[in-house]
Amino acid sequence: MSGSGWSEIITAKEENRHELILSGPTISDRIAKYGIDSALFSLTGLNFLRVSETCMEEVPDTISNLQNLSTLVLHSNKIKTLTSSLGKLSKLKNLDVSRNQLERFPEEVADLSALYSLNASFNKLASFPSLLKNSWLTILDLSNNAFEDFPDVCCDKLCHLSEIRLGSNNIKGIPHNINVLPALKLLDLSENKIKDVPGELADISKLKELNLKGNPLADKRLGKMVLQCHPKQVLEYIRQHCKRDSASSKNTSKGKKGQRKSNASESDLTGNNEEKNEVDDLCNKINVLHVTDTTPVITIDKEVKSVRAYIVCCIVRGLSFTPDNFKKFIKMQNNLHDTICNKRQAATIATHDLAALSPGSLKYVARAPDQVKLQPLGSSKDTLASVVYARLKSHAQSVMQDKKRNRFSGIHKFLYLLEGQPLFPFLIDGSDKVISFPPLTNSNITKMSVNSKEMLVEVTSSASLDSCKKVMNTLLLECVRLGISQMPLNDESPDKKNVLTVEQVKVVDSAGILQIVYPARNDLIFEEADGVKVIRNYE
Repeated sequence: MSGSGWSEIITAKEENRHELILSGPTISDRIAKYGIDSALFSLTGLNFLRVSETCMEEVPDTISNLQNLSTLVLHSNKIKTLTSSLGKLSKLKNLDVSRNQLERFPEEVADLSALYSLNASFNKLASFPSLLKNSWLTILDLSNNAFEDFPDVCCDKLCHLSEIRLGSNNIKGIPHNINVLPALKLLDLSENKIKDVPGELADISKLKELNLKGNPLADKRLGKMVLQCHPKQVLEYIRQHCKRDSASSKNTSKGKKGQRKSNASESDLTGNNEEKNEVDDLCNKINVLHVTDTTPVITIDKEVKSVRAYIVCCIVRGLSFTPDNFKKFIKMQNNLHDTICNKRQAATIATHDLAALSPGSLKYVARAPDQVKLQPLGSSKDTLASVVYARLKSHAQSVMQDKKRNRFSGIHKFLYLLEGQPLFPFLIDGSDKVISFPPLTNSNITKMSVNSKEMLVEVTSSASLDSCKKVMNTLLLECVRLGISQMPLNDESPDKKNVLTVEQVKVVDSAGILQIVYPARNDLIFEEADGVKVIRNYE
């Protein structure tokens, strides 16, 4: 094909498409030979454009012609510079330039007044323009770069900024005025060079997820806590023990309030045990059983670490579904995939009827998709994984053409997570049958039903182990709230509370060395408002 007319662009123009995806080796070869087709920038009706997994090194100035773009995805290319013309995309809400070779970012990013999400992770950035004018910015990901300074985002005008990911940089400090970000819920500063943490960090009332692991913290006790404790406990320690900016009277008063709260907690421990027991009786409960010699073990192959590295599993026993709560159970998983799993980009959930698994341990592996067969959900036939993937991709394209949708729908929107990968991840049972093909589908062989009594729960991620644990914790919390387990026979109270029984599962490497056991002592740590008591039957 010559460089003068790409079929994808011609079709998009003829059908007045609003979404266009150009990705993979074929597109990359065209760009290498001819450069990107200039006709792309005449498609002014586009509101979603993705160019990924190519050799593209620069973005043409004519990108500014695409005035209706709301989402621009340019991840996994070879881009070294970004044009200042990006600043003219006044409707742009989502910008993803992750996994490129960027060393600088244009100042004109400040002109993107509608910007909601910015992902520039996995680049070579050592500095970043001020984002104080991007008042709608909600999600910022600058992880895996070369920053030494915290980005310029500490301003009360950024009242929507709820997620900041800065892991794996060289950041040396956290600004004392970080507490001016009222909506901040997640702050990831793992694997940096931070020695001191400001006490003001604990003043952010909505902050629930804090990751300071992998930093040379001067406070050794704090260093141990970030590895072992729930973020709520870490923040309380920061409130009481970390230095503050002496000029901030507001922050000092909050510190005193935190101290009073701590003193009250000590009083509760010594004088109000009876009241505490009464409160416990009003809680839902999760009973955690210790792993046994008969519990299935997950063996993880080293090859899968380059594809989808992280997996966490557990077993839920004593299920008692009704048609109503089973529907709610399935709906709940879908909701979690859309929310806490970040459209399956952070993690993917799979649930299996334990009785349908073959006896023995399981293996989490990476294999070529044309060498592995499975029965995908809704099918009773063994099908090559490569064929399953190709069918889903073909169907997705047909749906887009027929309905002119702006995005893939359903399972199709997760296809790009495996695009261009020579190996796909699979979870295989003791008889070498595939029971899971994350992040796309489970096996029809082990699908859950209203008659299932025990289930293996699996959460996988290419992002982090913490992502797996966070999702699993939330899933189990929602399960106990749904009341999907059998009630104790001796529970005759009119106000019955739900009890969920969870058994630990080990994950080991190919040499049998323990990698993780879930749930461990630092898992299933919930807020008091969640109304759940965790009983660990191995302590």
